[in-house]
Amino acid sequence: MESIASRRLRSEEMRLTFQDDELVRRIRRDLADSYDEEFELELEDRNVDELAASGIDTDSSTYKEQRRSYFRELFRMQAELVKLQDWVVRTGHKVVILFEGRDAAGKGGVIKRITQRLNPRVCRVAALPAPNERERTQWYFQRYVSHLPAAGEIVLFDRSWYNRAGVERVMGFCTDDQYEEFFRTVPEFERMLVRSGIQLIKYWFSISDEEQHLRFLGRIHDPLKQWKLSPMDLESRRRWEEYTKAKEVMLERTHIAEAPWWVVQAVDKKRARLNCIHHLLGQMRYEEVDHPTMVLPPRERHDDYVRHPVPRELIVPEVF
Repeated sequence: MESIASRRLRSEEMRLTFQDDELVRRIRRDLADSYDEEFELELEDRNVDELAASGIDTDSSTYKEQRRSYFRELFRMQAELVKLQDWVVRTGHKVVILFEGRDAAGKGGVIKRITQRLNPRVCRVAALPAPNERERTQWYFQRYVSHLPAAGEIVLFDRSWYNRAGVERVMGFCTDDQYEEFFRTVPEFERMLVRSGIQLIKYWFSISDEEQHLRFLGRIHDPLKQWKLSPMDLESRRRWEEYTKAKEVMLERTHIAEAPWWVVQAVDKKRARLNCIHHLLGQMRYEEVDHPTMVLPPRERHDDYVRHPVPRELIVPEVF
């Protein structure tokens, strides 16, 4: 019986209006990767061999082995992230991680993999919307400061104060004076964070012109991903070269010893996730924290306890 995923892939392929077979094949693989992401986020069974066999493109033994290897490494490093989290809590360490890059560069994917098995009270994501009228009158960094971590916390910024050096610069949302003031201020702002005890780690996800084009096409033809495409994203496609120049200036002027930039090669999304997480784990000398052995206590039972039935009108219909 044809799976829902297979039917969707076939339907989306038929909707493509171009005839480039190689591009079709790559888009199919990209869509397959997106379904892999959903399998990862929902999967509780850690049998990676069964997982590989349940994929969309299972014809190639090489591809099966690559997927086995990917999931094996992902699960292993996610276990290390749990150890890192425990160490951060135990030591009171404070961590800020910035994720920057072009639209569709894969920032959200790696953030999901990092946070997937962590405690959201310890590790949280800050993804700020466009500033409102009041925030536009504040000191530029003010709205970001309220999201900084306390002791024993990790904060991942899905885009950050570097919006000013990228989208705001290219799209004309800031003046030349505001742009220059940002570069005068941001090195000292970040040094202040580091002096306060915050470890600041900055990642730039790098993809090629061709790869962004491919991923945008995948979003256009996938109904579940069309919400990810905004007019701003489409405009960024047209202004590729302007964004490139802005990125080069940003890296040159804000790469400081206290908080250097790290560039993740992100054309291959799965490799980018593994490489980024592996690098992140190497940025802290964490140790495994010993936990006391947990013993589930017996449930107390009382003769006078009576469980009342739930009214039928409150029960969700069992359609499945």
